[in-house]
Amino acid sequence: MKRPEAPQEEFWAWHSSWTNSFAGIRIWRAAPATCGATFDAAHPADELKTIEERVGSPDFWKDQAAAQKLLQRRRRLEEDRDLSESLRKRLEDLTVLVEWGEAGEPVADDLGRALDDLSAQVDAGETKKMLGGEHDRKNAIITIHPGAGGTESQDWAEMLLRMYIRWTERKGFKREVMDFQPGDEAGIKSATLTITGDYAYGMLLAEAGVHRLVRISPYDQASRRHTSFASLYVWPELPDDVDVEVDEKDLRVDTYRSSGAGGQHVNVTDSAIRLTHIPTGIVVSCQNERSQHKNRAQAMKVLKARLYDLKMKEQAARLEQLGGEKKDIAFGSQIRSYVLHPYQMAKDHRTKEEVGNVDRVLDGDIDIFIKTYLMKKASGTLGQPSAPEDE
Repeated sequence: MKRPEAPQEEFWAWHSSWTNSFAGIRIWRAAPATCGATFDAAHPADELKTIEERVGSPDFWKDQAAAQKLLQRRRRLEEDRDLSESLRKRLEDLTVLVEWGEAGEPVADDLGRALDDLSAQVDAGETKKMLGGEHDRKNAIITIHPGAGGTESQDWAEMLLRMYIRWTERKGFKREVMDFQPGDEAGIKSATLTITGDYAYGMLLAEAGVHRLVRISPYDQASRRHTSFASLYVWPELPDDVDVEVDEKDLRVDTYRSSGAGGQHVNVTDSAIRLTHIPTGIVVSCQNERSQHKNRAQAMKVLKARLYDLKMKEQAARLEQLGGEKKDIAFGSQIRSYVLHPYQMAKDHRTKEEVGNVDRVLDGDIDIFIKTYLMKKASGTLGQPSAPEDE
């Protein structure tokens, strides 16, 4: 919601707009006891009390798996409670500001900032409430690969990498580059990162798929329009206690010298590791550490995450076959297009969400796409990835 240029003169029109936009939230002012129900089941306080009693019992840790699940449930309920309390406090503050504004005080700027903060917190709360999957809360491992097209696609893959790095900065997440393969002339051949932050996997899973760029190529002397593709793959970073067995005889281990621009910090030893899982053909590389042992441990972590993900997908496929459901899943079906010419538009083909400011999207402002995807998925109205018509 755009704040008015002339605060006091526009106050009443803005106040009306705020009332309409947040009518649902303002219900809490009349019935604050219902605030918690917006973000969780009824009577969360009673459930928290019951959980605390269970945690305090002498036999709580006899079943480790059940204990961990109960603790996770407690943490989620506590977060819901804290969010509800925070929202209630913000609404009380807004109410005071509105009353001051109605009395003629110049509070429009303060009201605008408070309203923006409330809107951001509500959006974040809504997004988290839709992330209830088994691994949604975990850190994420992402890999970006360019499609066919040489330098064009490799440059697009690097643009996509920058977009997700900027997104992590916006979210306050940490990141670690585990593998980076530069392109021959520009861009990248591949990059693998670990993204550390609450719900990193659940949010980035909404971004997994093929991304399409349409632009006037900076590498074409004739300034022709080019279409490029790059893919994002996402896996949850698994905790150490998840048992994924990898037989050493199924691995081919190659060592090589880490790539880089040179200089005093260049890695001059063959410490980079490439693991090939022979039964599945999965290949994982890691070169960010100077120690070959550490690189191998990091690569094994990624390999186990990919093998676990593959196992889960195979189980899901078997369930679909039992249910008689058939899906045409084709690699190359774009989940999103970023058009820079002949017009400016970023469009998600699964949700139909569109944003005209492509530069802002490429600068990491992708939360609107993630939230819309999660909402559509939760409501069962999510469309399939599609190949758009040529512009």
